[in-house]
Amino acid sequence: MHIEFRHLRTIKAIHDCGGLARAAEQLNITQSALSHQIKGLEDQAGVELFVRRSKPLKLSAAGMRLLRLAERILPQIEAAQAEFASLRGGQSGRLHIAIECHACFEWLLPVLEAFRRSWPDVDVDIRPGLAFDAMPALMKEEVDLVISSDPEDLPGVEFVELFEYSPVFVAAAQHPLAARPWIEAEDFRDETLITYPVERARLDVFSQLLIPARVEPAAIRQVELTAVILLLVASNRGVSVLPDWVVREVKYSSDYVTRPLTKDGITRRLYAAVRSEDRDKPFVQELIRLAGQEARRLQRA
Repeated sequence: MHIEFRHLRTIKAIHDCGGLARAAEQLNITQSALSHQIKGLEDQAGVELFVRRSKPLKLSAAGMRLLRLAERILPQIEAAQAEFASLRGGQSGRLHIAIECHACFEWLLPVLEAFRRSWPDVDVDIRPGLAFDAMPALMKEEVDLVISSDPEDLPGVEFVELFEYSPVFVAAAQHPLAARPWIEAEDFRDETLITYPVERARLDVFSQLLIPARVEPAAIRQVELTAVILLLVASNRGVSVLPDWVVREVKYSSDYVTRPLTKDGITRRLYAAVRSEDRDKPFVQELIRLAGQEARRLQRA
């Protein structure tokens, strides 16, 4: 027996309407076409589905079996259709994010909270992109957006600029380098540099300053949390380089000083990498907008 969704809709419509004429009107087909459909279904089943001489028209025992099937399956089909329509309209979907910027967790969490309130039907997840190869994962559709400061030329991937930032030198107020108007690579030779536990190529201080100058700090101490880095710096246990938006509160503390790297300073950009096919999805555009907005707010604070 070959049962189609239209058969289940027909059975339910006749039961709900109590007759062929009203059911045909509800289904937007002729009464003749509806009768023909019922006869074909009964021929397949080998039993009558309706008690013909009853008014209103009633289902037989076999028809009631199909009605129970229709009442169970049709709502699931309608829910799936609504979900697909929502996906097409950009109201729901999946947004799994990988972060290649260790300091970005503190900045991104308020962004995700605002995003969640506006887009409750989008499944959001966040993964530290430093723990795996984020860009290949993006291309394989294992993640949907990567926060990165290192744009690459990758097929099918677009890097959307979020904001500019400056990595800045941070030291205790009593540190000898605090008197300098800016900090050069050579100034790090005798210093303990406190960094996040990240490979050097992903740290601005190395990629933009120390590696090109071939300068090695006296020691390197890796720390997971920004708050602990700042605590160690305030205790004069070492110096650090952090994004300017991370140290926004340090600027007003007498325990620290912040200085630009080099006389002209260093400017970096943070990007959201997305698959080209996903860039125009409304919820992707909204996350990018919120991310840039929050970063600019932090920089002004």
